Amino acid sequence: MNETIQHFIGGREVEGASGRHADVYNPALGQPCARVALASPEDVNAAVAAAHKAFPAWAATPPLARARVLFKYLQLCQQHTDEFAAMVTREHGKTFADAQGEVARGIEVVEFAVGIPQLLKGEFTDQIARGIDAWSMRQPLGVVAGITPFNFPVMVPMWMFPVAIACGNTFVLKPSERDPSASLLHARLLKEAGLPDGVFNVVQGDKAAVDALLDHPDVQALSFVGSTPIAEYIYARGSASGKRVQALGGAKNHMVVMPDADMDMAVDALIGAAYGSAGERCMAISVAVAIGDAGDRLVERLAERTKALKIGEGMSQGAEMGPVVTQAAKQRIEKLIGEGVEQGATLVVDGRGHRVAGFEEGFFVGGTLFDHVQPEMSIYQEEIFGPVLCVVRMPDVGSALELINRNEYGNGVAVFTRDGGVAREFVRQVQVGMVGVNVPLPVPMAFNSFGGWKKSLFGDHHAYGPEGVRFYTRHKAVMQRWPNTASSGVEFAFPQMK
Repeated sequence: MNETIQHFIGGREVEGASGRHADVYNPALGQPCARVALASPEDVNAAVAAAHKAFPAWAATPPLARARVLFKYLQLCQQHTDEFAAMVTREHGKTFADAQGEVARGIEVVEFAVGIPQLLKGEFTDQIARGIDAWSMRQPLGVVAGITPFNFPVMVPMWMFPVAIACGNTFVLKPSERDPSASLLHARLLKEAGLPDGVFNVVQGDKAAVDALLDHPDVQALSFVGSTPIAEYIYARGSASGKRVQALGGAKNHMVVMPDADMDMAVDALIGAAYGSAGERCMAISVAVAIGDAGDRLVERLAERTKALKIGEGMSQGAEMGPVVTQAAKQRIEKLIGEGVEQGATLVVDGRGHRVAGFEEGFFVGGTLFDHVQPEMSIYQEEIFGPVLCVVRMPDVGSALELINRNEYGNGVAVFTRDGGVAREFVRQVQVGMVGVNVPLPVPMAFNSFGGWKKSLFGDHHAYGPEGVRFYTRHKAVMQRWPNTASSGVEFAFPQMK
């Protein structure tokens, strides 16, 4: 374990001033594979200062020139997809194929961002009054920051910095300290693509780095993805400092299975959406709501498939699910499984104590399936963030909607049915930000925007897409008149357009 993952400030990698470090684990082995520097407030100040210095020239760079830099970065990302994915598998644990998919979805946001000359176009109105024209424009904010989670160390930062940089801002990224290597590969590729020094910076770290970014007067806006308690903290503290904040929080995503659903399709969808990436996705389905007589058929098939999951190290041939990210995560998940049993849920498949040959020290939890889960149980109420699927039985779709709409989270939801009328009313009535009809993970494409409702999002703007452009820019309205006509004299009344 000789590698030290450093910061990237002002165009170069630096050790930083704090002298603090943390171990970075390979969760399949259960052993450290590197160490990461932890930033001090002084390190954060240096990164923000570099971004602040670079901002005027980058903001004045024509959008087309900014887009050309991002296009070169896009090409480099496509060439380094497998390198990114291998880093994710090593430090996060998800399977290599899953990591490749993560990288691909991040690259889609860069593909969107290279269209920034079109996206920043304002509106012009000729002759709104005699001799007066008006137009609008969108201008960058300045230094903006992103605080990103461990579960998507490549994709989630790419939700933020490509759009922010394309809009003319400079950026400071604080990635998760659990899987930080991908952040430096981003920095190196952006530099290779011709991005000026200081436009993109990385500070590794923990809460000390986060608080320094939240309190820094030169940070104009901050994006966050993580758990709801931290999202609420980020939003409150950042807003109190006068910053624009978008803070995406946790989830408890439901999938409603109607009796008329294609049961093979529904089971395939649930297995992938519940156990993919070991359930460590904010869009994972953690609750299946079985309507009427769909319950017995659904649980029987889910049990068979859950028991047959191929669990192993992420690079292993045929692995469908890897470990969870840390020993602490494993212990928390297994504790919640125990609580589910104690509170009366039917444990159909128990994933506790799972071992993988050759990786006995790894942080593995087997696929777990509960039936007859009640809304007051902790396994229903808490975001488990692990490979645990809860089946709740409801008599009809109206009861399912009540259950979902009462939940404090509103990130993603799905309904599986052959009935168009049911699907239409479900989409209209459900109080959730992203809805799938026979689609288990309704993650919007880059040209739309991603975001939930209720305690899944704090702030007014969703992530990436058109909402991202609005978040990372300010709207300015301009009116102009040139003195080519005689003055009409002083007017003390509020102006009217005539």
